[in-house]
Amino acid sequence: MLNYYTYVHKESTTWVTFVHGAGGSSSIWFKQVREFKKRFNVLLLDLRGHGKSKPSLKDAFNDKYTFDAITHDIVEVIDHLKINKSHFVGISLGTILIRNLAEKHPQRVESMVMGGAIMQLDIRSRILIRLGNLFKSVIPYLWLYKFFAFIIMPNKNHRESRSLFVREAKKLYQKEFTRWFRLTSEINPLLRLFRVVDTKIPTLYVMGGEDYLFLPAVEKIVKNHTASNLLTIDKCGHVVNVEQPHIFNRMVIAYVSDTNMQFTEQTI
Repeated sequence: MLNYYTYVHKESTTWVTFVHGAGGSSSIWFKQVREFKKRFNVLLLDLRGHGKSKPSLKDAFNDKYTFDAITHDIVEVIDHLKINKSHFVGISLGTILIRNLAEKHPQRVESMVMGGAIMQLDIRSRILIRLGNLFKSVIPYLWLYKFFAFIIMPNKNHRESRSLFVREAKKLYQKEFTRWFRLTSEINPLLRLFRVVDTKIPTLYVMGGEDYLFLPAVEKIVKNHTASNLLTIDKCGHVVNVEQPHIFNRMVIAYVSDTNMQFTEQTI
């Protein structure tokens, strides 16, 4: 089972589950924990091969992961903790896992908060992935990761986010990085499904105004999906919870407390 941490509230029955992205760990939510645990029950996960979740014995001979298998890891934890339903907060690739969980187990999802959501790969993203596939066997994975981090988070004010993700990525092994990178082979059909299918589950996209690779696709989705709202944080990049934690915490806590809130493409 995945490594996890819980903070149980004395009175609240509401659960909020945090899902990090590739190369990160549950530690990327350090700017959220204090505020959220005051109001809700909090569950933090380390995805397989990240943080303190070591690959299982069966994965020692498995060269490829699938989104369904990693999503099942999350469900296994909430089943173990007897959490029938939770709000899910994700960042970057974690948003894909949350959306996939909503596809497979909609009854388990109270709402989705999608920070730095990846809902479509533009031409630049696809070129990056092709380059990665081309060089992943000959270039140290950390070089590739640093390169990707710089392309996704290029500005000076994104430096903290870049440093945090590179620091966490150093804890991965080359083989583990390769397994996660191979997930990109199944990402396009999955994202296409997510763009077409409206789950009607309350969803808040929290995007940085400088998240150039991924913001345009989210703006289109919000126009077509009935239960979706978009909050754009000005002068902020991809990792919104790290770059603008006070705004992120305030707005997400308000949303989890009342998923009927309407942001209607609000920019802060």
